[in-house]
Amino acid sequence: MRAKKERVTRLDYCQYLLVSQINYTLTNYAEHTEKFSHDMANRYLSGDEIRPRLVWENIKNEVCPTPHGFLVFDDSVMDKNFSRHIELVRRQYSGNAHGVIKGIGVVTCVYVNPQIDQFWIIDYRIYDPEGNGKTKLDHMQDMLLNCVYQKGLDFWAVLMDTWYATKEMMLQIEKLEKIYYCPLKDNRQVDDSFGAKSYQRVDSLEWTETEKQQGKVIKIKGFPAEHKVKVFRVVLSAFGAAHGLCRHKRDGARQPGGRTRCVRLSLEDRAISP
Repeated sequence: MRAKKERVTRLDYCQYLLVSQINYTLTNYAEHTEKFSHDMANRYLSGDEIRPRLVWENIKNEVCPTPHGFLVFDDSVMDKNFSRHIELVRRQYSGNAHGVIKGIGVVTCVYVNPQIDQFWIIDYRIYDPEGNGKTKLDHMQDMLLNCVYQKGLDFWAVLMDTWYATKEMMLQIEKLEKIYYCPLKDNRQVDDSFGAKSYQRVDSLEWTETEKQQGKVIKIKGFPAEHKVKVFRVVLSAFGAAHGLCRHKRDGARQPGGRTRCVRLSLEDRAISP
């Protein structure tokens, strides 16, 4: 007599996701358990929904907030190149694959406590522009405001990738009186002459020895006339370089808890002469 298959539970499936580092398919799940069949797992996933609020409900008591905390926003693409009929799959750029692939886009929000060197995923959004009309920037803003006004998390800085380093997002973070730290592309137009010269690419700026140590104040094109940031040049390797920007206020940068706006400016895989 064949053993009766048990019913798949959320705990069962989550345990599988935790231990499976490469293959997350239903077929692989069914092949590695004697308790559940592929059809049973498929029926479970068809009827179960793990909303973003459930992530917070399950993790909020584990989070250790601090006034020096960070919010980290990023996106990733779950590779579904062999998918033909899975909903939410669309062609989009994947940084991991360094190209456009078929996959499901996810925008995540991570809370970091640097004092104890721990972090927690506290929110996420599925990138589905056809379904809800929202961009990745919209999702980031929703999660950011949710952290401030609903979750009430204590943090001082926001870390985000190049995609999110827009004027609107940076000004939004400043409006919340938080620090930002984010990459900008090397072709971003800036002015370090206080209006005396035309805008130029940020990777073409000239640096004095003092500026290499202390940074230089610049204006990013499109920002309000009096809005300045401070840019720092940081060499990452022999094949690449990065710049960091800090919102210039009074006498320069402050330590955590101050109101200096920080931005990291990445040149991706392009080298810049020192």
